[in-house]
Amino acid sequence: MFNNRIYSAVLIGLSVTAFGGCKTTTSGGAVGVKGSQLMLVSSQQLEQVAEQSYSKLKEEAEKKGTLNQDRAMLERLFAITNRIKPHTAIFRSDALNWKWETNIISDKQLNAFCMPGGKIIFYSGLINELKLTDDEIAIVLGHEIAHALREHSREQVSQAMVANTTINVGAALLGLGGGAADLVGSAYQALVATKFSRTDETEADQIGLELSARAGYDPRAGVSLWQKMMNGKNGQRSPELLSSHPADATRIRQIEKLLPTVMPLYETARK
Repeated sequence: MFNNRIYSAVLIGLSVTAFGGCKTTTSGGAVGVKGSQLMLVSSQQLEQVAEQSYSKLKEEAEKKGTLNQDRAMLERLFAITNRIKPHTAIFRSDALNWKWETNIISDKQLNAFCMPGGKIIFYSGLINELKLTDDEIAIVLGHEIAHALREHSREQVSQAMVANTTINVGAALLGLGGGAADLVGSAYQALVATKFSRTDETEADQIGLELSARAGYDPRAGVSLWQKMMNGKNGQRSPELLSSHPADATRIRQIEKLLPTVMPLYETARK
């Protein structure tokens, strides 16, 4: 049985680490997204694991012949991404030094994501099936990049390490066995299939709108994007309380409330 003295030390270690690991990863920007986050692993650790996962995903797509098959779509995505990237410095200056990468996978999924460190994947179905405009693509990109800027993956890995692997994490902290790198890796792999929380999604919507507006893309496209997403799901809606994400109608209302804040940024960028 796990020794009570060791168990107490584990709990103390976790408490101290959790207390010391609370920080905010970004400046607030015009939309004012702030708030303390639990960070028990370093950015470097997670970026390394994310880079490995990203490389594996690309390799698998390349073997299937689905990686970057539409050159025109890829160039379009490059152009929009390159307009957004400079504005990431509003929220965190170190993002300009990330090893950014953008790829498209030919698949009907209505999906896109940005891994830690600026590793972007877009599924062609999101653009083709919903017939996205450049403004709407910018909203998606801004949203996904915002997750990376706020390090929501790192935050969730930290929470998972506390909630689900208490003994192992404590043992690693005390040098009792088990590699911290293995813990981070396994936690991140488990996270890949996990949805972001509602708070994460709301923060990403807010920061994403500002990024898009500063890059000269119309933030009102956030409304049309989610209307298309609602239609793209064929009306099959999950009750909001059963989902980690805000319901699409709720997101639209939240976006509309932010428009008076971000529209001046868009208008300035367009001059």
